[in-house]
Amino acid sequence: MLVELANYPNAMEAAMVKGMLESEGIDSVLFDHGMNIADSSGWLVPVRVMVLDVDLEAARALLPIN
Repeated sequence: MLVELANYPNAMEAAMVKGMLESEGIDSVLFDHGMNIADSSGWLVPVRVMVLDVDLEAARALLPIN
């Protein structure tokens, strides 16, 4: 089952996280990136990075601390 790892105000940040996850062998999917075309609307529709529930802990360990 897919679960939300994190969400970002723009598609570029989410795509960078997706690339980082994939480089570590963790598949991910971006939800709502088409709804977030105008980056200024990110606070309305954040881009969600989704991973398999079995990969969630490993993916969280890779996220940079904000």
